[in-house]
Amino acid sequence: MMKPGQLAATVFGAACFGAAAVASAQLVKVDGSSTVFPVTEAVAEDFQKATKGKYKVTVGISGTGGGFKKFCRGETDISDASRPILKSEMEACRKAGIEYYELPVAFDALTVVIHPKNTFIKQLTVAEMKKMWEPAAQGKVTHWNQVNPQWPNQPMKLFGPGADSGTFDYFTEAIVGKSKSSRGDFTASEDDNVLVQGVSRDANALGFFGFAYYVENKAKLKAVPIVNDKGKPVAPSMDAVLAGTYQPLARPIFIYVNAKSLAKPEVREFTEYYMKHGAKLAKEVKYVPLPEKAYTANLEHLAKRKLGTVFGGVAEVGVTIEELIRREGKL
Repeated sequence: MMKPGQLAATVFGAACFGAAAVASAQLVKVDGSSTVFPVTEAVAEDFQKATKGKYKVTVGISGTGGGFKKFCRGETDISDASRPILKSEMEACRKAGIEYYELPVAFDALTVVIHPKNTFIKQLTVAEMKKMWEPAAQGKVTHWNQVNPQWPNQPMKLFGPGADSGTFDYFTEAIVGKSKSSRGDFTASEDDNVLVQGVSRDANALGFFGFAYYVENKAKLKAVPIVNDKGKPVAPSMDAVLAGTYQPLARPIFIYVNAKSLAKPEVREFTEYYMKHGAKLAKEVKYVPLPEKAYTANLEHLAKRKLGTVFGGVAEVGVTIEELIRREGKL
């Protein structure tokens, strides 16, 4: 299995099946979240092997917001999303006549990371992170001791996803209290590997991204325990997400499937393969798989044409696995 770090290889199958097979293969187009990418990449790789070159899957990483822009223009079959679809995106799809299925595929522990040589940050509260990231901090909160007087008078270097990222949307909603509300003077990238490299090269750096990218690079990064609403510092992990203690940064991740595209055999077979093998592959790339009944419910939604979203088109924080399954069951 390819690893999350190999984002450049977003088109799979050519080497395995030969030029002639690829040229005649039916194509499934996926784009969107870099957080969801490792799962979709793993499914795409296995699916192409299983179908022996009959189908080809391309997977882009334009971010959740960037992916929805393409999806709602009818340019892609499937959109990877690290947050639910927003009202503005729902309206764009509606105007373009794009109907869709919302399929949760796993849970992620959005991870805050620092350089391994950072010895002064033992844990972080939401209030401390807000002080770092809120718009009022821009150009003013530039040293660590301005966040916590016990920390050193050293320059603070921040790295985070760009504005088209669902991870950026979720983090700002959870930490600042409003989606997309953030200081602008930080190093931003839709490519999580750029963020990994930035933090790993600077002892005064801090960044955030999906758990899979931390696990892939844990030799050169340190994950910070987050103090939850019960006052307990909790490190990101599969167990903490399942227990509901890693809050407020645990969140569901999704794929959205264009209803018209689903009529194409290659898209239907890929989507069904995703639901049947997604739990195993999500765990392999270090995300938290959903209970088996969630994937079965997704397949039932496809069979019964249960279109749309169980979310209200607004950012939500703190949805648990149990709550997600309960909502999806009512779709």
